[in-house]
Amino acid sequence: MKTRLVKGSEVHQGSSNVFADLGLVDAEKLRIKTALVIEIRKAMRSLDLNQQEAGKRMGIAQPKVSGMMSGDFSNLSERKLMDCLTRLGYDIELKVRPAQAEVGYLTFVAA
Repeated sequence: MKTRLVKGSEVHQGSSNVFADLGLVDAEKLRIKTALVIEIRKAMRSLDLNQQEAGKRMGIAQPKVSGMMSGDFSNLSERKLMDCLTRLGYDIELKVRPAQAEVGYLTFVAA
């Protein structure tokens, strides 16, 4: 991680995962869930769905959609978020391959 001084303050260049930079235990899980929620928001916008309509289509109550839109998706698993996306008409493809390092990683790529 690079550090530099900007106007008397230290600025640290982060990694590709802000949750890991903050030292959160479930950083990878949070990064994936956040990416899924971003895609759900995009889908709702492109389909011109309000929270009530989106919730009905995704099979979740409107208050959960509201919470998701405001950043509270701790009560929704990655699997449920993927289910929400498929119910909004999106395909999800999981790709597994041998890792180049001793320990593999999980990544999210949106089309």
